[in-house]
Amino acid sequence: MTASPALLDPLFSDAEVAREFTDAEALRAMAAVEGALARAEAKVGVIPAEAVPAIERAVRSFEPDVARIAAGVESAGIPVVALVQQLRSAAAAEGAPYVHWGATTQDIMDTGLVLRLRRVLAHLEDVLVRVIARCCDLAHEHRRTLIAARTRSQQALPTTFGLKVAGWLTPLARHRERLAQLRPRLMVVQFGGAAGTLAALGDRGPAVAQALAGELELGAPVGPWHAQRDAFAELGGWLSLVTGSLGKIGLDVAVLAQSEVGELREGGGRGGSSTMPQKANPISSEALITIARMNSTLLANMHQALLHGQERDGAAWQLEWLTLPQMACLTGGALRHAVNLLGSLDVRAARMRGNIDTSNGLLLAEAAAFALTQVMRLDKAQALVKDACRAVEAGDGHLVDVLRDRCDAVIDWQALRDPANYLGAADSMIDAAIAAARRA
Repeated sequence: MTASPALLDPLFSDAEVAREFTDAEALRAMAAVEGALARAEAKVGVIPAEAVPAIERAVRSFEPDVARIAAGVESAGIPVVALVQQLRSAAAAEGAPYVHWGATTQDIMDTGLVLRLRRVLAHLEDVLVRVIARCCDLAHEHRRTLIAARTRSQQALPTTFGLKVAGWLTPLARHRERLAQLRPRLMVVQFGGAAGTLAALGDRGPAVAQALAGELELGAPVGPWHAQRDAFAELGGWLSLVTGSLGKIGLDVAVLAQSEVGELREGGGRGGSSTMPQKANPISSEALITIARMNSTLLANMHQALLHGQERDGAAWQLEWLTLPQMACLTGGALRHAVNLLGSLDVRAARMRGNIDTSNGLLLAEAAAFALTQVMRLDKAQALVKDACRAVEAGDGHLVDVLRDRCDAVIDWQALRDPANYLGAADSMIDAAIAAARRA
């Protein structure tokens, strides 16, 4: 449907998520909705109870004739017409007339999609929890591992790799909270009939909708949402947020794995070059970046689909069909890469410290300026340190030594020289991030 080469699925997709978007699973979910609808309508007294067993048998034995239904899509623009024909043929005389009673195609397709999304989101959350747990472990393990903080691509101040990982962790924990908030809005039945009035069911339509929700263990909305696509757009936003946060991890790792930096390396023995034996390309990191960028562009389609004209709109609805499965599969692929990446990440603490040391103390410029405020105003201290930084860049040695030679301030120069003494609240921030993630 999307012309995405199957050869690339192992790189960008997730098999368990992709399975939910196969033709067979989509049709089985729609058939399950038809069976639940018959049970609900019989409970409310809309159809005779004796029709239900035949319909349920047809649903249980349902094996979709995908080719036939696909041919029906070409002529009807939707798969439900041919699906209902197949179910009616299997439902025997007592059940056939009551298959799909009072429903419309969109009721069955939307509710079937919600059933599949319930399984998709359960899987995505399970993997997200694994990523969060690994980030917690890394943040704790490396709370004392010094690394240069970099702002706008330049070395800025000392920090710890543990705090960097805590920065990866906290949005992922928030995404889990967002998912819990999203589910009640998304996990609801769609049931409105031909134009959203349930007119074919008289005054019993709302009761059928409630019963249908109970049968499927979904919520019952205040009314049909045929043209109200905000929950699906919100889901698209969540998928894009997750992959965006994972893409940030990928970008950080890819930059820190550059040969000239060498502070991280992807593990697992992957990423070999076809011609350069020394290379280990950052395969997972690059995939995380690519997926984040792709989902951010696909999200625009989900917002375009909010322009759902009048009571129902085929064009906007079809745009969702083309977009949401891609976003879900990509998110599954990103989470899978994140598990692999973080689970085998090679953290090179010695190289991190070495890169700090090669700066000759320039990362301590802010620390030095504030230390000098014990004996002079901050503006004078900053001017002195700025001049000393120029001298360091010219090759005059370590910043602390240059400053000690240029002023007679009585401060603890040895303590100032150690970047581990200028980490501020890094440790408590790591603790707070881990605690928040474990509560999420």
